[in-house]
Amino acid sequence: MNMDRNRSTRRSVSSRATAGNRLETDEFTVAYVGGGSRQWVPNLVQDLALSTFGGEVRLYDPDVESAERNAAFGNWVQERDDAVGDWEYAATDDLADALDGADVVLLSTQYDPTETFVHDLDIPASYGIYGAVAATIGPGGIFRAMRTIPVYRRFAAAIREHCPDAWVFNFTNPVHFVTRALYDEFPEINAVGMCHEVLHGRDRLASLAGEHLDIDADRSDISVNVKGINHFTWIDEAYCDGVDLWPLLDELARGEEGNRAYEPADLDDASPFTDSWQVSWELYRRFGLLPLAGDRHVVEYATWFLQGGREALNRWGVKRTGSDFRAKHWTPAESDQTTDVEAWLSGEREFDLTASDEVLLDILDALAGGEPFVTNVNLPNRGQIEDLESGTVVETNALVSAGEIRPLSAGGFPRPVRSLLSTHVDTIETVIEASRDGDVDRAFQGFLLDPQVRTLQTEEARELFAELAAAEERFLDDWRLDDAATLAAADAY
Repeated sequence: MNMDRNRSTRRSVSSRATAGNRLETDEFTVAYVGGGSRQWVPNLVQDLALSTFGGEVRLYDPDVESAERNAAFGNWVQERDDAVGDWEYAATDDLADALDGADVVLLSTQYDPTETFVHDLDIPASYGIYGAVAATIGPGGIFRAMRTIPVYRRFAAAIREHCPDAWVFNFTNPVHFVTRALYDEFPEINAVGMCHEVLHGRDRLASLAGEHLDIDADRSDISVNVKGINHFTWIDEAYCDGVDLWPLLDELARGEEGNRAYEPADLDDASPFTDSWQVSWELYRRFGLLPLAGDRHVVEYATWFLQGGREALNRWGVKRTGSDFRAKHWTPAESDQTTDVEAWLSGEREFDLTASDEVLLDILDALAGGEPFVTNVNLPNRGQIEDLESGTVVETNALVSAGEIRPLSAGGFPRPVRSLLSTHVDTIETVIEASRDGDVDRAFQGFLLDPQVRTLQTEEARELFAELAAAEERFLDDWRLDDAATLAAADAY
């Protein structure tokens, strides 16, 4: 068995599994919702070209020109001598055509950040809320969820109609809100929320094992007991090929490795994705469990580190993702993205067929009857985490085998950590409940629960909510804005 074979698979398996179709190993159909993606689709094309699978990939996007560009790239890659898989790509702007009879559905969509993310970052900052990413929680993350949830309800309804047995993999943030919305709309859906933060954490643990224990290891040698919600996952076990890493982690957390301080100037030239783990080490010292998501995400859930603005955040080695970065990253010519399909197709940039760092193809192989595989996934809680609300989407390890993804029981949490998590679960569930009929006032209740928002008086929070709603109104047309007492009161304030 792959990956966490040493420890996590000893844990009892939860009573319910996500069971869908067993994929055929020779050929199946993939529907990609968000097929104009500038990064995820080119990466998938390369992974599929290097796989032993074959079949059809339908790239759906309202921006059909972007999907056509990616389809041309996919078919161009298939002509290479080093392409092993046998795939055919086509673009469409008709969702029903893309989904009809699909075996696998991939979801990866995003609005133009110059019209959305920049407001998610800049408007809360004007109220003193200095979010690091503003993509999955906090005022910006909640508004991203409010923009996205209604769209994904429609996707879930379309999947129910056109391919109800398909395996559905959601890569869209906020993963916990979005995956929860899919199940809320279509409870029988076979949907899995995907995130690579834990994978990167396992890479880091392998590096530490090599550096301090002289163990030649990579991600596949690392076993961890993952539990939490997306971007706020924790571990209470870590092994490297059977060697218990916890004594090493404890030593590092209390030594020089875990007690570094940074000045703002130290991060001037750093990427926002830089991760020093100083927040994670501090939370380990306080609570005895180690977060296993990037610090830039963790600080938005454990919000002490956001207090005091840029200098205080930088002290922990975290660099804020600014609105200028979000806007620039949207334009490939101005960003540092490694994917540039037009440049590859034109010959302006050399192309090397390279596998991504994602695990989707390993999962598909296991679902098709290959070697069983253990990895972190986001699924509704059916007992895999014993003391978080049933039905809410949680992140744990899961065993993937022929036609089945079965979450593994991860246990519970010490009371203080459970309290941190439960607050965010209540925010997520309140917004999901509000989305069923577009109840803006109910959504505002969830907004008020957020620890970042709690730094404000309720009247200020209402003004912030109303300002974000006004800036992003055209993306919120599924919400009953005109009926919202919260917005009317804010106008009068």
